[in-house]
Amino acid sequence: MKNFCIIFLSLIIISLTALGSSGVLSKVDNTQSAGAEYLRIHIRADSNEEGAQAVKYKVRDKVVEYLTPIVAECQTKEQAIREMQRALKEVEAVAERVLQENGFVYGATAALERELFPTRVYGEYILPAGEYSALILRLGSGEGDNWWCVVYPPLCFVGDASANVIYKSKIKEIIDKFVKERGVGMR
Repeated sequence: MKNFCIIFLSLIIISLTALGSSGVLSKVDNTQSAGAEYLRIHIRADSNEEGAQAVKYKVRDKVVEYLTPIVAECQTKEQAIREMQRALKEVEAVAERVLQENGFVYGATAALERELFPTRVYGEYILPAGEYSALILRLGSGEGDNWWCVVYPPLCFVGDASANVIYKSKIKEIIDKFVKERGVGMR
């Protein structure tokens, strides 16, 4: 599991670095097309109690582990949405297994929705406010703080983007293709 976390975090850092330097994620707030190219995921905890927040991260780990190979094969946002739609019941099942293993009796519901999200700033990167397609995973009431990332292109925001790591992966290849197809040059 430790190796998986290290590899996953490395992929995230590389993704942030690649997207930041290419302009896909930029320092400019472009709310007109904010959600046009992204599919987000939000995992909403039952509450802000310590246990509910802790289990949210355990659910996150298992859901990301389940979704990673699915998303890695997607070439477009539309394809990612179709794959997420097919995976909704299994995402719920994965979440419910983790909840039960940790003594939580409330269930989980997953749905694809369009929602308004505020601007999110991570270091020098900005994901502008706007309406986004999102896989929403509600744990219990879903009224607690959430964890989020971008499912397509595969880019989860955690950790420090300043680390210098080199790692070749299918996800990196998808991101490079995404950048190239949009005609965004490297700075």
